Amino acid sequence: MAAVPQAPHGRTARRVDWMLLPPMLRRAIEQRIGFPVIEARSAGAGFTPGFASLLVGAAGQRVFVKAANALAQAPFADAYREEVRKLAALPPGLPVPRLLWSMDAEWVVLAMEYVDGENPSRPWQPAQLEACLDTLEELADRLTPAPAAMRLEPMAAVDEFGAMLTGWAYAARQHPDWPHREEAAALAARHQEALSGTTLVHTDARDDNFRITPQGSAVLCDWNWPVLGPAWADSVMLLISVSGEGHDVEEILARRRLTRDVDPEHVDVLLALLCGYFLEARDRPVPNSSPFLRIHQSWYAEASWSWLAARRGWRS
Repeated sequence: MAAVPQAPHGRTARRVDWMLLPPMLRRAIEQRIGFPVIEARSAGAGFTPGFASLLVGAAGQRVFVKAANALAQAPFADAYREEVRKLAALPPGLPVPRLLWSMDAEWVVLAMEYVDGENPSRPWQPAQLEACLDTLEELADRLTPAPAAMRLEPMAAVDEFGAMLTGWAYAARQHPDWPHREEAAALAARHQEALSGTTLVHTDARDDNFRITPQGSAVLCDWNWPVLGPAWADSVMLLISVSGEGHDVEEILARRRLTRDVDPEHVDVLLALLCGYFLEARDRPVPNSSPFLRIHQSWYAEASWSWLAARRGWRS
């Protein structure tokens, strides 16, 4: 893989601090959680500017709370509304933070049970990676078919995946000398064939959205944008970062239950689709609210391309 900068692990977010929230909102949150907040630890990972903090009480109470202003942070408030809806529709007993309550007025607020643990280390550690893949297998088992109450769109639908379908057309205009561009575009165009399915696909199962518990298990967070798709999709998307670090992901694909029997062409279709998306996304202006987003997308463009090229036997 080409040497490109990687976003600083666990330090990508630029978030609102607890004391910068309006006093009335802080009081309303404290009333709902049932204790005065003596400490707030902001989540350092992620790429959104919404408030996201562990709130701690004097007796050791812990609740994780997210909040976004419905007007000033409308896209993120909408994302939090979606997360509330999706968490409420998930069946109990999953390795997922439990939704405690939500508010939707001038601010959209949701409170979840705090999951003790840390994000996986990077570079990836084998035991933590296996725990995350175990969790994706459990979720695929429990969420096939996906809960009807979620009203999910198919992963392969043009309307839902539209932003990913323009990537290679963009590359044709801006990067016409990109090697094997036309072959990659032809692969991505087969998305409806390759990505159909009835499983709930999280679509954002990155390292910063997992928590590794003290017992070594993995919990998957940030349930904003799941779709319907194949049971193996989240595992392949997680492994892009693993491949980008130089690990033997083909051995993992051949060994893990969700991926070992998947048509290799279908894996390549997903990698081509994602690579085209990241190639276009990384060239957009850097948002003030997320200074490391384009660095992250540039690294993932190279990681997905390197893995795809290796699988196809392509040379630069």
